Amino acid sequence: MLNLPDHYIDLHPTVRDLLSSECQLYIGGQFVSAQSRKTFETIDPSTEQVLASVSEADATDVDRAVQAARQAFEGDWRHKMTPDDRSKLIWKLADLIDERAEILAQLDTLDTGKPYQTALTVDVPLSAEHFRYYAGFPTKIEGATIPVSTQGMFNYTIREPLGVCGLIVPWNYPLLMASWKIAPALAAGNCIILKPAEQTPLSALYLATLFEEAGFPPGVFNVINGYGRGAGAALVEHAGVNKIGFTGSVATAQTIIRSSADTLKRVSLELGGKSPNIVFADADLSNASVGATWAIFGNNGQSCTAGSRLYIERGIFDKVVQGMVDEVSNIKIGPGMTHEPYNLGPVISEVQMNKVLSYVDEGFQGGGEAVTGGKRMTDTGYFIEPTIIVNTTDDMRINREEIFGPVVCAMPFDDVNDILKRANDTDYGLAAGLWTTNLSRAHQFASKLQAGTIWINTWGNTDAASPFGGYKQSGHGREMGKEAIDLYTEVKSVWINIDG
Repeated sequence: MLNLPDHYIDLHPTVRDLLSSECQLYIGGQFVSAQSRKTFETIDPSTEQVLASVSEADATDVDRAVQAARQAFEGDWRHKMTPDDRSKLIWKLADLIDERAEILAQLDTLDTGKPYQTALTVDVPLSAEHFRYYAGFPTKIEGATIPVSTQGMFNYTIREPLGVCGLIVPWNYPLLMASWKIAPALAAGNCIILKPAEQTPLSALYLATLFEEAGFPPGVFNVINGYGRGAGAALVEHAGVNKIGFTGSVATAQTIIRSSADTLKRVSLELGGKSPNIVFADADLSNASVGATWAIFGNNGQSCTAGSRLYIERGIFDKVVQGMVDEVSNIKIGPGMTHEPYNLGPVISEVQMNKVLSYVDEGFQGGGEAVTGGKRMTDTGYFIEPTIIVNTTDDMRINREEIFGPVVCAMPFDDVNDILKRANDTDYGLAAGLWTTNLSRAHQFASKLQAGTIWINTWGNTDAASPFGGYKQSGHGREMGKEAIDLYTEVKSVWINIDG
């Protein structure tokens, strides 16, 4: 294991143990090395030091996981576990997540660089609550009786689990994004193969130990570490996988759809965004300035819902932008695993840092100007200044493509009717927001903005009970809420001749 800096928070002994040895795969209730014995290294984005050596799965390991999951699905998990049994296990898992919050938060902080207090007080508790919400569903997944018009026939439906679900999750919220998918899939009665992002596998592997401690049968939950081109591709292409749930980039989603064509397996996608955030002159400008700041800089802009296109009515443009600059001046940035109360950490990797800065440079070349930020902060660690850019246009790449970093383009508007067209002029449609005290306008824009989530005088709220997903190239399917159960179940229609 690496020698962590002296200013880091003391690591929990369990975290030290995990980092001291090879982080293996979890298949059929056991931690095992990859068949090839290949490993890869994960990097602490705050220090650029190696964190851990991780087993790298390939198609052979994926097949082992599929066989384990299939055996569990066709065995006790499906045929002996009652819905009430599943509920109790999922609830127990939620309790264990709460009990081990310190460990899970440290693992996610080391992997992502995000502030430890954020991981401890936001990511981990929300993950536990997600499992708790879906713990209530196994006893409430119901079919229906259908009043068919055929004489002498009784028709009813059964909602059944799909089988083996391959869940591929991103690196921005490692534990939370996994929970969004795992919880409804379990509640519906499926078995799971989780592929965490190669940058952030640690909390997923520790979660496997909690599954074991909670009493889940071996094979119900499996973890495959590796890269998209290896483990991810093998999972998508495997004929024994019934469903792929994916969160990530549009480009990867397109590859998944093409690769899943031969097996025609179910695919649900939660993808990126280029979310418009609109501030009207009648808004509470203090709240709007603070809200717009954190709409983009929360989690360092590494959120698919980041409010990266900011439209401000011209008469208040300078005031709102200055309010954001003032808010940014209070943001403290540094390594997440320290005792300092930092608000933001680094971006996830050198690749991501360079990508973000290349968008900024291109924006400058096109005439954009930074009113704050715009540069890398340190020689060590992938820290980028929160950046607000003005003097850009809608057709520039910086306003068309998802940056996934702490960069927002603020643009004025004059025509209230035209701003709706500008806001919707994007390939994406994950989220949108507006700041106004005009109730009529709020409802009108909520109905006309082309996005799966609309926030009014707020930003970023999610809840396990509320469906979440996108329009257009932001994906299809809805996670969270009762709608998520639809992603992981199949409907069977049964006809009975009651006339004999």
